Amino acid sequence: MIVQPANRTSSVREYYFSWKNKELSRLNADRKARGEDPIINLGIGAPDRMPPMPAINELASTARQPGNHAYQNYYGLPELRKAYADWYAKWYGVELDPVNGVQPLVGSKEGILLTSMAFVNPGDKVLVPDPGYPTYTSASRLVDAQIMNYDLTEENNWMPDFDAIEKMDLDGVKIMWVNYPHMPTGAKATPELFQRLVDFGLRHKILIVNDNPYSFILTERQLSILSAKGAMECCLELNSLSKAHNMSGWRIGMVGGSPEMVDQVRKVKSQMDSGMFKPLQLAAVQALSQGEDWFRELNAEYSKRQVAAGRIMDLLEARYDKNSAGLFLWGKVKAETQAANGMTAGETLSEKLLHEAGVFVTPGYIFGKNGNDYIRISLCAPVPTLEKAYEKIKGIL
Repeated sequence: MIVQPANRTSSVREYYFSWKNKELSRLNADRKARGEDPIINLGIGAPDRMPPMPAINELASTARQPGNHAYQNYYGLPELRKAYADWYAKWYGVELDPVNGVQPLVGSKEGILLTSMAFVNPGDKVLVPDPGYPTYTSASRLVDAQIMNYDLTEENNWMPDFDAIEKMDLDGVKIMWVNYPHMPTGAKATPELFQRLVDFGLRHKILIVNDNPYSFILTERQLSILSAKGAMECCLELNSLSKAHNMSGWRIGMVGGSPEMVDQVRKVKSQMDSGMFKPLQLAAVQALSQGEDWFRELNAEYSKRQVAAGRIMDLLEARYDKNSAGLFLWGKVKAETQAANGMTAGETLSEKLLHEAGVFVTPGYIFGKNGNDYIRISLCAPVPTLEKAYEKIKGIL
């Protein structure tokens, strides 16, 4: 290159699943040449089932209408903002201002960087969970923040250790990223946890941002941090249609909270794009109107898949929570699995399964050092595929 890249790009690497999928494509090409089955990919959490048909029909019909293909309002359609507010009132018991307290996003992942840009100055500190979604770290690095990891451990049910956090140097901390139901571990949210996080944020003047796309998957009830007392003073929440509505490729998400804080995110977003395609927004309104039957059927299927994935964990002698939430099973590999060739124990097992059994499961190290001894199995594959993966793994053990 004739110019030097910005320093911020040297602090991050290509997203794990981006480069890993390229490797899987190369391996699959080799397997095809040898007449072998393709790799069974149990890595990423991309739902394989269909979105609600009313959403698909709305997208198809409105895309044919003249006038729906122009730039859209930066705020998002009033119908969509109201649908999000109604959704929060119905399922979470949270009242959001549909005019200024909700901002539609191109997926909630976008919101992580936008929120970081809106509130973090170079050198500010950000609290990031370990293990946690890697984008919290990469987005923080891209805005030149000082990252402070806080530990989540199995012994503490993957909840923050507030006593340990209180002993950290919290001077200059701007944001604390939280994610409950938790990815990758599947730890469930509780009202008590959310209230304690809000109290912590108010006491230290820290913005608490909960990333909440898994709240409908294998949970008994839907919880939002915004329902906790005082949350509107110190919290934002990201949410998405990707997981619970099988719409990950549609890229439809939102951020909600007080109008003052949402406006800061909107201010940055308005510089980044020119609004979401109108038929997508109208389709999202239809998706958000789904009732209990939709989620009951969704979770009936994921419950079956959770059992099938659990059989794989049992086969591997990995310890896992049979009642976890979300789209994954998170398991600690057996003690005899040794780290090798510079890899963690979880990565060693993941690579063995990939190259010997043709089954890819995610190594836990990509979520932080506290995931080194863990693997993650996605539930975004039907039961027959999980059963086939079981048999392939059984064949090499």
